[in-house]
Amino acid sequence: MVIGIFGESCTGKSTLAQKIAASFPCEVFTGKDYLRLAKNENLAKVMFQKKLTAAVNGENIIYVISEKEHLALLPEGALRILVTADLELIKSRFTRRMRGSLPAPVAAMLEKKHGCFDTQPHDLHVVSAETDLDAILEKIHRQFDR
Repeated sequence: MVIGIFGESCTGKSTLAQKIAASFPCEVFTGKDYLRLAKNENLAKVMFQKKLTAAVNGENIIYVISEKEHLALLPEGALRILVTADLELIKSRFTRRMRGSLPAPVAAMLEKKHGCFDTQPHDLHVVSAETDLDAILEKIHRQFDR
């Protein structure tokens, strides 16, 4: 099974991926981790897409995505999980990530990107800080048991 977890930065995608990975045997890729498959970026992308397509009915892979262009790498049949969060929560998490200071250009970038994934097709929607992750895990378990 392939699980695509996507959304803006600091919405909780990696936390969800870690929780899933702790409960299922799976390989986790984040962003451009697929570059480790080949030295050439285009070849690495092709290899990764083939790996994901083969994994839909085979091995378990989680792909954490924070750039819309990477959604195209998800094959048909992948479980798509959209993770969203309130803009103020995203900003506070990003501020912690940047050791207490959120420069104005970074805040503007977060504001501009906010909601950019909201219209993307998804099977599950996780609202960070509001959704019970155990309930999401239960839904994913049901997908695995099919």
